[in-house]
Amino acid sequence: MKSHRIEDLKVWKKSMALVKEVYLVSAELPVEEKFGLLSQIRRCAVSIPSNIAEGAGRNNKNEFYQFLGIAFGSTYELQTQLQLLIDLGFISEAKVVPLKELLAEIQKMIYSLKESLKL
Repeated sequence: MKSHRIEDLKVWKKSMALVKEVYLVSAELPVEEKFGLLSQIRRCAVSIPSNIAEGAGRNNKNEFYQFLGIAFGSTYELQTQLQLLIDLGFISEAKVVPLKELLAEIQKMIYSLKESLKL
């Protein structure tokens, strides 16, 4: 398997856009959350395109599949953290819903890409 150009992967592009949006929304968190949820949510968001990229650069589809699995897990971690932002009253649901919708789209894309690698 040849490595993929990450710039050609739609799921990588969408996950990069998600990271930007997460950074913008999370900037509204209280200062006391700087080393708590703020740090955690940003690291989690960044791990999604990072793991897609690392997997794409590997030399075989099994490794790519493994890194997609890690990215997929990070999407569920981020989904939980986004819900916490709402539940804790840090960010309005109206601001988080578009992020959750984009995240759901990315989850479907990662799942589909993983399925295509099984063949």
